[in-house]
Amino acid sequence: MALNEISLLQAIVYGIVQGATEFLPVSSNAHIRIVPALLHWQDPGAAFTAVIQLGTVLAVLIYFAKDLGKAFTGWLGSLTGKNKDSQDAKVGWAVLYGTLPIIVLGLAFHKQIEGSLRSLYIIAGTLILMGFVMFIADKYATQKRGLDSVTPKDGLVTGLWQALALLPGMSRSGSTISGLFFAGFDRNSAARFSFLMSVPSVALAGLYEAFKERAALSGPLLMPIAVATIVSFIVGYAAIAGVIKFLQKNGIGPFVVYRIVLGIVLIGLLQAKVIEPEAGAKPLETSAASVQAP
Repeated sequence: MALNEISLLQAIVYGIVQGATEFLPVSSNAHIRIVPALLHWQDPGAAFTAVIQLGTVLAVLIYFAKDLGKAFTGWLGSLTGKNKDSQDAKVGWAVLYGTLPIIVLGLAFHKQIEGSLRSLYIIAGTLILMGFVMFIADKYATQKRGLDSVTPKDGLVTGLWQALALLPGMSRSGSTISGLFFAGFDRNSAARFSFLMSVPSVALAGLYEAFKERAALSGPLLMPIAVATIVSFIVGYAAIAGVIKFLQKNGIGPFVVYRIVLGIVLIGLLQAKVIEPEAGAKPLETSAASVQAP
């Protein structure tokens, strides 16, 4: 699916939406799909979304530079048999194992993810479904484990939860945090490990789409994509600390309510034909890419 027409004004809006929602368990992909439908803009497409997520990846890299550095160093050392049982090594292996499911399934269902799965009906359903899953996870999980107890097995299991985010509306952070709650992790540890796990999968997806759409990126869409990515980095970096503090204090209850209400409202708008299920979406055959003035 080629990148669609994006104005500079739209790029700024998409960057704000991406940065503000990437680390909230509300699905950034869903919001970047819903916003243009409501504003009668063209759906920017899964490729555009993946590329601008590189901005939020950079935010995580900078914010968690110390944690990521220790995990990478520990993992690298374990390859030579050095400190292979250290906690840093275990975190590094957990992140690696957690990345595998979403890569395999993402490649296997790439066409569906960029096409039919972007229906607003599917997004409404996944918003509500994951809302109930998050409610159960927050209510019944023990939340006694800290990040220092994470194991490679935890990474693989959480990776399977993360793969649910391939469905627009499920939410990568919502899925992984729920999975970590079910595994007994406390709110702070679940949020931090969820952010750490986002780096490889989101970065690889963004780089893959950037390579695939390199012709468009070198043309008139270069500026809007650059603007959206920079804005998503700034907003995303500012959001990380706030999200962790909010989750520690309030849990994910408010996000559960938001998701379910948004899903119901979206279904209502679709049923009333205020918006169409495929509103703004272009068919897969579309190949033209251009940019308009704001």
